[in-house]
Amino acid sequence: MKAPTSLQAGRCAGDRGFTIVELLAAITIVGLLLAVAVPASMRFYDSIKYRQSVRDVITLLGGARYQAVNTGKAQDVMIDTQTRKLRLNKDVRTLPEGFNLVARTAREVNRDNKGVIRFYPEGGSSGGDINIERPDGGGVTISVDWLVGSVSQKPYALD
Repeated sequence: MKAPTSLQAGRCAGDRGFTIVELLAAITIVGLLLAVAVPASMRFYDSIKYRQSVRDVITLLGGARYQAVNTGKAQDVMIDTQTRKLRLNKDVRTLPEGFNLVARTAREVNRDNKGVIRFYPEGGSSGGDINIERPDGGGVTISVDWLVGSVSQKPYALD
């Protein structure tokens, strides 16, 4: 066996490491990736919150109609636009900060300065619309048909 005789600057010829230029290049690439990924992930998270809020409202309204038909008693969905809360009996849904809630409901069934959409045992309702607006101005209108109590949605964009 022959012992190695060649040394380069205090290292064995087989040892290799990263140079400072290579480390700076790697850190720069990671920084650029983070600069692109973080804002995109925040937009994605906001989109998820918005879609979940719309689903929550539609589910609550559909559940109120089902309960009215199933129990034979009218069910009221209370809408508090100031606190962004909707309530059906003990079930309360709160929209996240940043979203705006606007309700158009029948004056005859409103109470306590809150909008009310009432679902009747026959399947109909008092009717109304609920707008959920995103911070960017777009949003969705959730409509409850007064005749058959069906719940539908339609997106919109503010000009």
